[in-house]
Amino acid sequence: MKLASLKAGGRDGTLLVVSRDLRHCRPVPAIARSLQAALDDWDACEPQLRQVYEALNSGALPDPLAFDPAVCASPLPRAYQWADGSAYVNHVELVRRARGAELPASFYSDPLMYQGGSDSFIGPCDDIVVAEDWGIDFEAEVAVITGDVPLGAAPETAARAIRLVMLVNDVSLRDLIPAELAKGFGFFQSKPASAFSPVAVTPDELGSAWRGAKLHRPLLVSLNGKPFGRPDAGTDMTFDFGQLIAHLAKTREAEAGTIIGSGTVSNKQGGLWGSSIENGGVGYCCLAELRMYETIEAGKPATPFMSPGDTVRIEMLDADGRSIFGAIENRVRGLLKAEI
Repeated sequence: MKLASLKAGGRDGTLLVVSRDLRHCRPVPAIARSLQAALDDWDACEPQLRQVYEALNSGALPDPLAFDPAVCASPLPRAYQWADGSAYVNHVELVRRARGAELPASFYSDPLMYQGGSDSFIGPCDDIVVAEDWGIDFEAEVAVITGDVPLGAAPETAARAIRLVMLVNDVSLRDLIPAELAKGFGFFQSKPASAFSPVAVTPDELGSAWRGAKLHRPLLVSLNGKPFGRPDAGTDMTFDFGQLIAHLAKTREAEAGTIIGSGTVSNKQGGLWGSSIENGGVGYCCLAELRMYETIEAGKPATPFMSPGDTVRIEMLDADGRSIFGAIENRVRGLLKAEI
C-alpha cells in the first residue's frame, strides 16, 4: 500500500491513498484525516485504506485523481519524533579517516543516532532555503515510520512495529557542524528541515527487496541532472532498522508516527573507499563523502557544496524499473544576507 499527504487540509495535510504506479490517488478523510491519525489507529484504519488501494489499482474506483508530487507534503508533514541513525559505518569511517581520526570499535556494536527537528519538514519538491555559505549538502537515506514501540523493545519486536518505509533527503549544513559538535551537545542549527519522498509504502509492497529489516535496492541520486550515486541500501548496512529502533527504545517509548532514518547510504565498493560513477563505482549519497575521498587522495576537497539553483534528485526503482516512492527533487534557493 502507498500513502501520501496533500499539502491542503491543515498542518498535517490530507491523507491520500496512491496507486502502485503512482499515477492516481484518492483522498480518504472519512477513514483518517491525516497519516498521523491513521497511524494512531492503525489496526482499524489499515484494512480500510488497503481496500481503497486495491480498488484504485484494479480500476474499480471511479474518477480517481491524478497524483502530483508537487502538491504533496512529506508523508508526515511534521512528526512526534525524527531520529536519524548512521547505520552505514563505511560513511562514518570515511569522514573520520579524512581528518586523521580512528574509528572507535564501539561504532560497530552501538549505533550512532541524533534527534532531528521534527516540527516541520519540507515537501518532496520544495526548495531548500538556507544561506549558501553554510555549506549546503544533501544526504540520501532510507527511513521508516513506526507504530507504538514499547520501552526496552528487542530488535525483533522493534522491527515488527515498522508501518511504512520511505526515502529522505537529510539536508545538512556542513560549515556549521564543526562548531556545534565542538560544544559537545550535537547537531542543531546544522540540521535544517529534511524532505521525505512523496510516498511512504508498507513493507509488504517492497516484496523480496524488504528482508532482514533492510531495503535491498539501489538508491539513485543525481545532482543537476547528472548521476551522482547508486549504492545499494541493503549492502554494508551495519545496523538494520530493528536494531536502530531498539536503540532509540532503550530508554523511552517510541510513539506511533516516529520516524527513524538509516543515515547516509554508503557502499565500500570492493575496498574501504568508494569510487565515482564516472570511474565505474556506485558513487555517493552526499557531497561530504566525495569531498572526504578527495581529501584523502589529494589533501583537500575539490567539489563544492550546493549553491542556489543546484537541484538534487533522490529516487528508488523496483526490479522492473518503476519508481517505488516517487522522487525527492529539491532545489536550493539561497537566503539573502538581509534575511539571515
